[in-house]
Amino acid sequence: MKVVLLQDVKGLGKKGELVNASDGYARNFLFPKNLAKEANAQAMNELKNAEASKQYKIDTAVAAANKAKSELEGSTFVMSAKAGSRGKLFGSITAKEISAEIKKQKGIDVDKRKITLSSDIKTCGIYDVEIKLYTSITAKVQVEVKAI
Repeated sequence: MKVVLLQDVKGLGKKGELVNASDGYARNFLFPKNLAKEANAQAMNELKNAEASKQYKIDTAVAAANKAKSELEGSTFVMSAKAGSRGKLFGSITAKEISAEIKKQKGIDVDKRKITLSSDIKTCGIYDVEIKLYTSITAKVQVEVKAI
């Protein structure tokens, strides 16, 4: 019997999948516990619509990430910080501060956890920063730190 899973079932499949289960297993276990429903025309249509919706969300997220990449790629963000002699900063420039600077200059909201720093920014200079916008979509920008 073909069933559409409503929840993950160990050894059978994940939520939203169309699987083949034995008749007794489906009637006596899956249906009473609301783990699955019979794969009739309505259930198949709902499954197809859910997959189309999921794919649409992925497509829009990829398009937004590509747009942000084109705006960010090759940009240089100038940041100022208090520094002592020889350009050593009091503290450091963090991913949170870089994210705020990108939001201020470009209007693009970047999560601080998606910003990869090759090393801690503790001195004045130019640093390469990688921003992960989506799976396999990254933008490389530069951060220039100047002393106040």
